[in-house]
Amino acid sequence: MTPSNHHIARIMTVMAEAFDPTYGEAWNVRQVSDALAMPSTRGLVIDETGAIIADDSPDDSAKTAVGFVLTRQAADEEELLLIAVSPDFRQRGLGEGLIQTLFQHAKSRGTTRIFLEMRRGNPAIHLYEKVGFRPIGKRPNYYRLTNGERVDAITFAYSI
Repeated sequence: MTPSNHHIARIMTVMAEAFDPTYGEAWNVRQVSDALAMPSTRGLVIDETGAIIADDSPDDSAKTAVGFVLTRQAADEEELLLIAVSPDFRQRGLGEGLIQTLFQHAKSRGTTRIFLEMRRGNPAIHLYEKVGFRPIGKRPNYYRLTNGERVDAITFAYSI
């Protein structure tokens, strides 16, 4: 099932708040919509309590999103494409809770490893390491910042 425009709008609101434009990491609405239209891509959206906001639940229609995660599955592996928590709600355990929920959902789908890639210097490294991701590789000068500077990408993996 393709997510509703309301759910995509929630993701985009968090995206606009959470990603510093200096790094050019935020996706646009077309990228999010196209990704979520694929059956292998999934998204979880949370409210300020860390509870999942169901896309199709009338009870959840008025809830405000403060975080999300997007993943893509291939066979028994999954890639964490994007994760974000609105700045006003950081340092409350919401990102960690969102990743733990992702781990539970991924395991139920038969996923055995989850990968992610991030730019060197991203402060999210502390969260990733805290929940058990470990670095497994590097791509030199992979990302280009909006000022033209090149930054390495670091690949992480987590075994379920």
